[in-house]
Amino acid sequence: MNDDLRMDHPDKRKARSFDTPGRCRRFTDAVYSGVGDAKKLYAELDAAQHAFDPPPPTLKLLIGEMHGHTALSDGNPDIDSYFRHLRDEVKVDFAAVSDHDHGGVGRAELWVGSPSKWDIIRQKVKEYYIPGKFTTLLAYERDAYPYYNNMIIYYRDHEGEMCRGVHDGEITEEELRALLARDDILVIPHDTYYLSAGADFSTIPTELISPLIEIYSRGDATEYMGNPANDLDALIEGGWWQDALKKGAHMGCIAGSDDHFCNNGVILKDVPYPHNFPGLTGVWAKENTVEGIFEALRAKRCYAFMGGRVEIDFRINGHYMGETFTAEAEEDRTIWFRINADAKVKQVTIVKNCRDCCIFKQPSMLFFDYRQERAEDCYYLRVELEDGRFAWTSPIWIKQPPQR
Repeated sequence: MNDDLRMDHPDKRKARSFDTPGRCRRFTDAVYSGVGDAKKLYAELDAAQHAFDPPPPTLKLLIGEMHGHTALSDGNPDIDSYFRHLRDEVKVDFAAVSDHDHGGVGRAELWVGSPSKWDIIRQKVKEYYIPGKFTTLLAYERDAYPYYNNMIIYYRDHEGEMCRGVHDGEITEEELRALLARDDILVIPHDTYYLSAGADFSTIPTELISPLIEIYSRGDATEYMGNPANDLDALIEGGWWQDALKKGAHMGCIAGSDDHFCNNGVILKDVPYPHNFPGLTGVWAKENTVEGIFEALRAKRCYAFMGGRVEIDFRINGHYMGETFTAEAEEDRTIWFRINADAKVKQVTIVKNCRDCCIFKQPSMLFFDYRQERAEDCYYLRVELEDGRFAWTSPIWIKQPPQR
């Protein structure tokens, strides 16, 4: 980068915590250039500001449904209707079916019979998979008391076997530790804040905290206690996403509709807020394949939003959401985001170390953060749209280099 584009005033860190490209030397000198062609000068000012923008993404943005049920457990639609609805009507890029392992109260569990319901699920995810166009993920939901009670297991391929433990519906520390250590599955809990299905991240060892959380399904955002997108009735402290982040867990986020009536991905009319909005997940993936989606989720290059279409690109010093990188204390942190949504952006909040530190009223921004606060700082975006929908990105973590 040219010297006149550097933010190199010697006193900047004494006077400021945040800064904009509009204070680089080239911008300032253009403003103070005297009499000249104003049109050319404004073009120079614009060029100076956008010189700091990151390059276009090299990954593909894909939108999908991560959580839904069929008549194979306690849902209404058959599994064919489920996949066709998401593929042909909602038109998502990928979809997981996640029926309960108990198969519905009073009905056979997924593993019972020959063929079993699990055999049918594996057959159908293969049948509806169109690499590059519509990716299906093999998954199921199981109880895992007392740690997460409700959690979904996602597979890297379509051949996975169910993960049963000593006692169905429960899980031991050893069993959970073994699941989290596997590289062919992802374990993602939901309803962690709810009394009957809750968790307490203050007591769960950090290494047993899952790499992702379902931060939203219809009506129950999990960001922090008291957030406006949660309308359920038995909330407890300790089980919120911010509780895990404050503890130091590297936990990203997804969303799913958790729908049982073939309304996955659909915004419902005449249903009170926030239950009218489904949950969808965006991922930045190398390709629209099972392997590509799974790798993106595992890398936490993903974000969650409340239905419709919301596209978010969030990077710090060129690093995508979900990444951890090392930076010297005196190194500028170039924070950039761009949002493209089907409703007007009301505000974008930069959440740093679980506190709101910056609020913007526009869908795109680049600025600099000069302040290292901890040995590892955590940043994520909370996006609010005018119609009441929210979106949340997985964090980016910035670590201090090892002490020499």
